[in-house]
Amino acid sequence: MRKYTDKEILSRVDHTLLRVDATFDEVKALIDEAVENETASICIAPSFVERAKKYANGRVKICTVIGFPNGYNTKVIKAIETADAVENGADEIDMVINVGDLKEKNYDAILSEIKAVRKACEGKILKVIIETCMLTDEEKIKMCEIVSESGADYIKTSTGFGGGGATFADIKLFSENVNDIKIKAAGGIKSVSDAEEFISLGADRLGTSSLIKYLKEENK
Repeated sequence: MRKYTDKEILSRVDHTLLRVDATFDEVKALIDEAVENETASICIAPSFVERAKKYANGRVKICTVIGFPNGYNTKVIKAIETADAVENGADEIDMVINVGDLKEKNYDAILSEIKAVRKACEGKILKVIIETCMLTDEEKIKMCEIVSESGADYIKTSTGFGGGGATFADIKLFSENVNDIKIKAAGGIKSVSDAEEFISLGADRLGTSSLIKYLKEENK
């Protein structure tokens, strides 16, 4: 028995295409799929944002990534990258933290960086990717605290390029430790039942390139 309707699931999906070799023809197809299925947004590389905004013509929100996928750009570069993305038409920003700063317990630097990106995209949705597959539970809990304080809108599990994706345990842990921010599960969503479980555990957004395909296959 399904917990959620297709529409309820798809309304939470950031329909994603972040392959290094992706083409704009593929981005246009992604947009068309997203519009047809009424997803929350598409998530694409910054280089495609301006063209995607024109092609989408208001039919779907445009999300892009900052400091992606490694997160070790400087704060200044991330802020500039964000401002450029917004100028090009991005509606939502998914930024990657500097994981090395977290490992060194350089918490003030992480908070300052998120706030700088927040300022550069004021009025737009900001999601903070913490790359959970590289972190201890203690580090994940600390990032729940920092992101909750930062003014960002979401904490997000993964880039999908770090060797691991979202887990049910991570979303449960986020739900127990965030304060007034939402949760995005990304990577590791391998079925419709996975998507439903992530939503049940507290995920408000799902970053996935395949969920539309899974739903179509299930509905055949």
